[in-house]
Amino acid sequence: MVGRALLSVAIVGGGPGGLGTAIALSKLPFLQVTLYEKNPEPREADLLGASDGVKGGSKSNTHQRNAYTGNILSITQHPENSDADTRGAIRARRTRLQSALLDKVPEGLIQFNKKLVSLEDLPGAGVRLIFDDQTDAHADLVVGADGIHSVVRRVLLPDHQLRFTGNTAFRTIVPRSRLAHLPDITSTTAWWWGEAGHVYFSDVDDEKEVDDPYFEITVRSYKEPDIPGKTVVWGIPATKEKVASRVSTFDQRVRDAVDAVHEGEWGEFATFAGPRLSKITGWDKIALIGDASHPLSGAFGSGATFAMEDGWILARALEHSKFASHPVEEALEVFNVIRSPYYARMYEHLDEVGAKMQQFKAENNDFDAFLKAKIDSFLYGDKSFIYKNDIGKVWEEYVASLPSSN
Repeated sequence: MVGRALLSVAIVGGGPGGLGTAIALSKLPFLQVTLYEKNPEPREADLLGASDGVKGGSKSNTHQRNAYTGNILSITQHPENSDADTRGAIRARRTRLQSALLDKVPEGLIQFNKKLVSLEDLPGAGVRLIFDDQTDAHADLVVGADGIHSVVRRVLLPDHQLRFTGNTAFRTIVPRSRLAHLPDITSTTAWWWGEAGHVYFSDVDDEKEVDDPYFEITVRSYKEPDIPGKTVVWGIPATKEKVASRVSTFDQRVRDAVDAVHEGEWGEFATFAGPRLSKITGWDKIALIGDASHPLSGAFGSGATFAMEDGWILARALEHSKFASHPVEEALEVFNVIRSPYYARMYEHLDEVGAKMQQFKAENNDFDAFLKAKIDSFLYGDKSFIYKNDIGKVWEEYVASLPSSN
């Protein structure tokens, strides 16, 4: 980029994906990066250098249970790998991850209280970002890291529509000591599966790090009504009574755990999903990452990872294309070639599993048999392309495939 002006990059959204992208891109000296976050302050891996700041509860022993009887249907042991992360899989608070990432973001890079309302394509002159405080900004490249209800995606693809899935999660974290009378709940990570919903229990703190570690309870209901004008909820308060009603037929231990949560501690999260995008770039100067690029409403429980992988690949693509005559356009093509098929595979996997479960249910009236088949699919279906994805190796293989590399 000798003799050229710096390329300006605007990242929209300050969640883990946006922060991870800011870290990756800020390391490239030919970019000038600004992150725009709609909230007034920070809210609630590792090629980015932040994983050492994230500790969580171990998920090395995971139980799958019948929600009505409590019967243990499956136990998964996650073998520790001494050559990699000896903690195995962990579950950590989102706030801790974001705090660790924030520590790695250069000072002054983030602008808060900047809620994006629209974008304008400026032919030959990048993109104009318009905010609700009547200010604007310009960038050569815009990264939409603004989640499943992405404004960037809505402007780029106005015909793409989300739908309410009927699935709502009620979430909380509580001190584990409050559940001390329920050792069957607190001793393992566990999924308690029912017909119209399930409950998930997991540590989210390293017990060696805090005196009274926190514990996550998520109650997921599959058949919530779609109420026009009221369904778009994310993190609104939910009453104890409402949550308890979703587990009223479950095992007493589950009901007791839910009852231990105080009034005002539940948050309600309605989930939405949308069709796969044929491309995750647009205007030759916009990239969509994370939930903005694949609106699957947390289907694999690894949304932050996907988004940070996106940001890292985008950084590599920009570095690779920095001497091209149209570096942003070429970098976005590389980014799309690598990441778009990855998300297409996720959609295909979900379609295959969904069809398999529908057929099984049509042919079998026994709930336990259906539940076992669902758990087998959930646990043992081939998802190594997700949970064992080595993003560094993915990039190396892409570079090796290029004609100049052969």
